Amino acid sequence: MAENKGIVHIFATHNNTMLLLTDMTGSETISKSSGGMETKAQHKEGSPYVAMKLAENLANSAREKGITEIFVKVRGRGGSKSPSAGSGAEAAIRSLTRNGLRIISIENVTPQPHDGCRKKKKFRGKTKK
Repeated sequence: MAENKGIVHIFATHNNTMLLLTDMTGSETISKSSGGMETKAQHKEGSPYVAMKLAENLANSAREKGITEIFVKVRGRGGSKSPSAGSGAEAAIRSLTRNGLRIISIENVTPQPHDGCRKKKKFRGKTKK
């Protein structure tokens, strides 16, 4: 196991973006940040600009720890909610590469239901007769 690698977990919803940097085992947290740490306006927490700033802070702390290569895991809400990641995910990934981190792989880890929970009434769709 190399000392210069880490995992960046990006949890991007339409309302917020959270970033977590761990070691390769995923058990030790090196750095974490969320939209509320960067902006005080709640409606801007999920914006691409705030996600870019979060990624800059994360990249700085990664460089302090000697991490140069990262694996990226992107996650949306999932389950019976929206399966797509928010707009902050792409901006965060772009900002990580601009700040000197080499991305080895990008993986989508959004949980997908296997016909589990029932969706809300307005999202189930109408049947036409």
